[in-house]
Amino acid sequence: MIDPISALAAVSSAVALVKKVAETVDDVASLGPVLGKYFDAKAEAIEVVEKSKQGEFKGSALGKAIELEMAIEQAKQFEEQIKMLFFQSNKMDVWMRIAARAQQMEVQAAHAARRRKEAEKRKKQEMDELFIIIMGLIVALVSVSVVVWAVLEGMNQ
Repeated sequence: MIDPISALAAVSSAVALVKKVAETVDDVASLGPVLGKYFDAKAEAIEVVEKSKQGEFKGSALGKAIELEMAIEQAKQFEEQIKMLFFQSNKMDVWMRIAARAQQMEVQAAHAARRRKEAEKRKKQEMDELFIIIMGLIVALVSVSVVVWAVLEGMNQ
């Protein structure tokens, strides 16, 4: 996992790249690859933020909170600027399709994560049941062995 500072730097770098490319292209569709890099960097930063919220960071909690919240606010403002680029170039329908597809992908990712968790839980439960069965068999085998030994000892006396 990268540290929060590197994640935020990646987002800032992607924002700068998008702004630079936006100044040189005539068609907003040409921004696709660099916008993809921005949103990939943002997704990675969000993952880092989530892990940071779980206490996996070093330093001042207030300092990290300030950095992260400021970065999130800048990202929101930047995304509004991107949206306006689409609107100004009369590509509102494209932006709406992008937003709908992103929402659909997020829902699918959430379902996939839920299915993974359920599968992991099911596998753990199966392993626990298998462990109980094996332990039961061991106890039964030891019990039978003790009984057989006792019977044999009784016959030898």
